[in-house]
Amino acid sequence: MAKVLISDKMNPLAADIFRNKGVEVDVKTGLSPEELKGIIGNYDGLAIRSSSKVTADIIESAKNLKVIGRAGIGVDNVDVPAATNAGIIVMNTPFGNSITTAEHAIAMMFALARQIPQANESTHAGKWEKSKFMGVELTGKTLGVIGCGNIGSIAATRGLGLKMNVIAYDPFLTEERAVDLGVDKVELDELFARADFITLHVPKNDKTKGLLNKDAFAKMKDGVRIVNCARGGIVVEADLREALDSGKVAGAALDVFETEPATDNVLFGHPNVICTPHLGASTTEAQVNVALQVAEQMADFLVSGAITNALNMPSISAEDAPRLKPYVALAEQLGSFAGQITENAITDVNIEYQGDVSALNVKPLTQMILANLLRPLLDTVNMVNAPALAKQRGINVSETRQEECEDYHTAITVTVQTEQRTRTLTGTLFAGTEPRIVEIEGLSIEAALAKDMLFIRNEDKPGLIGALGTILGNAGQNIADFRLGRKAAGQTAICLVSLDAPVPDALFAEVEKLPQIQQVRRLTFRSAV
Repeated sequence: MAKVLISDKMNPLAADIFRNKGVEVDVKTGLSPEELKGIIGNYDGLAIRSSSKVTADIIESAKNLKVIGRAGIGVDNVDVPAATNAGIIVMNTPFGNSITTAEHAIAMMFALARQIPQANESTHAGKWEKSKFMGVELTGKTLGVIGCGNIGSIAATRGLGLKMNVIAYDPFLTEERAVDLGVDKVELDELFARADFITLHVPKNDKTKGLLNKDAFAKMKDGVRIVNCARGGIVVEADLREALDSGKVAGAALDVFETEPATDNVLFGHPNVICTPHLGASTTEAQVNVALQVAEQMADFLVSGAITNALNMPSISAEDAPRLKPYVALAEQLGSFAGQITENAITDVNIEYQGDVSALNVKPLTQMILANLLRPLLDTVNMVNAPALAKQRGINVSETRQEECEDYHTAITVTVQTEQRTRTLTGTLFAGTEPRIVEIEGLSIEAALAKDMLFIRNEDKPGLIGALGTILGNAGQNIADFRLGRKAAGQTAICLVSLDAPVPDALFAEVEKLPQIQQVRRLTFRSAV
């Protein structure tokens, strides 16, 4: 009989679900890291919330552990790469607290509009300062939603219910989906210029870190109000403090901070700032939902092998696994590549399987491609929920199979249609196991992907290679590989540059300034060497 440890406080019904499905369960909360490490080897599953820290050291002692289930979205407290290397599935519950988090953002917006926390404190002190707390109405105001995914779309509909004008910025939001929601899709600068209230609902990653900074605040309306119930670090806290002090920003309501627990912060004590201690998911309903969901998912896996909301495991049967294994790495690289160079809302994705791969079970490969394609802006996406998230965002996904492959024994072509352009990527396997990119946007180029790379689209004019090499060389950046592709002299060309280390921001800015370059992107690939 499989055995599960619940190491964080969770609704008692979660333990009942395990028992009812024939899984033995122990509930031991408040364990120190040493205590958890000492007993984890006795369990097949570990169910946690945010308190337990599942480090590489603990995973090394978890000799029998098969699955870690996080009741909630974030898995910052789990060393996912270490779990993956140990063959342990990591699951989460990405949708259990969506409504709760969106409602908290709306509650914070109300509190900002009417200065409720400040008025409450004053009244408790017996001051009765009625004229001091002059609020603003929400009706008729413009709400700018940055990130219109699962949580952001709920916040948007709540704003519409309050008779607000709702505008949304989200590169992956299609016009069709925007119409369905009843929001106006805009570019980020337009949102800054028009919004009276701005609410953030994006993951923290390289594209969103420091998104609201000094330059962004300068583009906003005077008297704008900011709500962040997403992730700390998306707002540059020192720049927000400066904007509050100047009056550019009339108020800010923050549930998340760059450093948590936040016991000291540059924004603390400001009269126009409302703070809560990361309460976005803290409702009775949400905690029950995520506890029950994680128990259901883990029990189903331990009893029948079913995999739901896994962050690091494709849905592949034991029969298909050996044949699909090399294609999984290729699919991950193709999806990741396409996702990192796609800047606009995706409307259609077609994946064509040619040659040998067309005879296999390609569903997990499609899911792998989709998950990595959407990952740059969706931290909740995984192989299981990628198709649903694509459908939710109005992205049409299609597969085609072709038994014949003109140039290779097998190939996968990913075509991504956005509202601006169409991109295609083709990959194959060398020696049956080694992923290679062989075509980008109709240009032949043979390249193995590395961990850190530059993708460059440029005018095919003399001097680019020398200038690029000089800039990188002067900065001590070693080029491991350099691949070029073009159709004809003097037309558009592309190059892929493999580097021994990531390109820092200042150096990347120098590369961007080269006159021949039309587009340059930093790429990183998890499955590459």
